[in-house]
Amino acid sequence: MRYRSLAQALLILSMVSGTAMAETVNIAVASNFASAARAIIKAYPNSTEDQLNVIPGSTGKLYAQIKNGAPFDLFFAADSKRPELLHSEGFVIGGEPHTYALGKLVLWSPAHRGLISVTALLDGDFRYIAIANPRLAPYGDAARQALSALGYWDSLQGRLVIGESIGQAFQYVDSGNAELGLLALSQFSGSHREYSGAIGRVPDDIYTPIQQQVVMLSDKSGARAFLEFVSSGIATDILRTYGYGVP
Repeated sequence: MRYRSLAQALLILSMVSGTAMAETVNIAVASNFASAARAIIKAYPNSTEDQLNVIPGSTGKLYAQIKNGAPFDLFFAADSKRPELLHSEGFVIGGEPHTYALGKLVLWSPAHRGLISVTALLDGDFRYIAIANPRLAPYGDAARQALSALGYWDSLQGRLVIGESIGQAFQYVDSGNAELGLLALSQFSGSHREYSGAIGRVPDDIYTPIQQQVVMLSDKSGARAFLEFVSSGIATDILRTYGYGVP
């Protein structure tokens, strides 16, 4: 009986110790990466049962929140500019920023079908085109660059619908408030939802490559373990499924 009581006590102690090791890891992610991040978390072998919270938003807004003290442990941005700024400003812990994915820009038209050229869509009949805010969202800045390179930026000024993030820009098109949207390929790849319409691939050479970088903002072991998993073969396969290039 004494040995059984001792064994039970040791079992309870081990359970309590295991629970104490679990951490809450707050992961700030650019809106284009939210679905892929959740898919990676689902595949993550979370042995310590950490609670992994995904907080999506525009890269610019998340950057501002981090500078104002938001309790994020990891920041998966949609560019390299903000992670590098955070590193130079002393907010980054555990190494320099590194690229986890390469983003792709597409033009979506729900009213068309199949694959279609970007210029054919832009020359067509539409009232509004949605993009993310170029000042806050790297995909919005890429959209501005692409429209400028194609010669449409000035003529479309009265027809642009600006979303705070690439996620909001997508919603404008999905809800019918805009007929076209310059969006992220990842918003259409790897999703369980089927989206109707035509997708036009924007040529890579008319906008600055979208190098999406990540930084650690705390020394939590759970954050470090998840970041290491993002570089694994399982995670990179998921990234490719969502339409990203892998560095």
